Amino acid sequence: MKIFKLSREVKVGILTVVTISAFVWSYNFLKGRDVFSRQRVFYAVYDNVAGLMTANSITINGLNVGQVNKMYFHPEHPGRVVVEIYMSNNVPVPVNSTARIFSSDLLGTRGIQIIPGDSPQMAQSGDTLISAIQLSLQDEVNDMVEPIMRKTENLITSFDTVLNVLTEIFNKETRDNLTGTVLSLRNTMQNLESATLAVDTLVDGQKVRLARIIANVESISTNLKQNNDNLSRIISNAAILSDSLAQADVAGIIGKVNKAVLGLNTIVQKIEQGEGSLGQLVNNEKMYNELETASRELNLLLEDMRLNPDRYIHFSVFGRSPKKNQYQEPVKEVE
Repeated sequence: MKIFKLSREVKVGILTVVTISAFVWSYNFLKGRDVFSRQRVFYAVYDNVAGLMTANSITINGLNVGQVNKMYFHPEHPGRVVVEIYMSNNVPVPVNSTARIFSSDLLGTRGIQIIPGDSPQMAQSGDTLISAIQLSLQDEVNDMVEPIMRKTENLITSFDTVLNVLTEIFNKETRDNLTGTVLSLRNTMQNLESATLAVDTLVDGQKVRLARIIANVESISTNLKQNNDNLSRIISNAAILSDSLAQADVAGIIGKVNKAVLGLNTIVQKIEQGEGSLGQLVNNEKMYNELETASRELNLLLEDMRLNPDRYIHFSVFGRSPKKNQYQEPVKEVE
């Protein structure tokens, strides 16, 4: 049997083909391509693809389903970038799905996230998907830091203005005034401390008196507590008196009093004018003197009748008239 032998050239050729094939397969494997399965191609157009590179991953709900194949400028819309996407053939993609560039990790690695739409119609290979861009972490930080930076700049400007104003206000004269104010405050505090010590001394000296005052207050409080029933009765009686006064015809009583006062005023007025006997007696001095003389003579007559009754009463058992004595003026008794 004749054995077929390969020449050295054929062996080298076969080895070269196998090596190239292995290299191509390894290259595509490292880039995420499966050369043994069919893949679909989709396109998305963006205004900015900063951070996105070829071979970046394509994910749906966190699952890697493809990669970015290449990027180039749109031939009809200068400035816009077309991104070619390779995706596994067995992944359903609705026609209204969105291809959104996002940051896949904290380091800022960019990728494309396919957000499935709700259309029942599936996208076909070669279709252009809706594009969207999610802000990167750096962009979000910049958006957050930018207002803070503006506020910081404004704050620094305001602070500088305040410093200038304070520099103008706190000149040498103001500093001297502040020094004087501080000294005055220190003196005031010293005086206050002295006053406090004086008050403490006074209180210490009056402790016994204060104790007596407190004891007296406690005694009064105890007495009030012990006489609570009496106080209650007094208050009750006062309330009853107040109710009685409230129910009384105060207006009528006041009217009667006013009427009596008016009558009394009329009598006094008549007396002052000399009307009537009392008025004559008060205002006519002659009548007063005559009345006084008559009263004095009446007193003398009564005194004489007491001392010499036989002058005025004539009585005899035998019918003989008594002897008449001569009148004698009564002698005034010495008090």
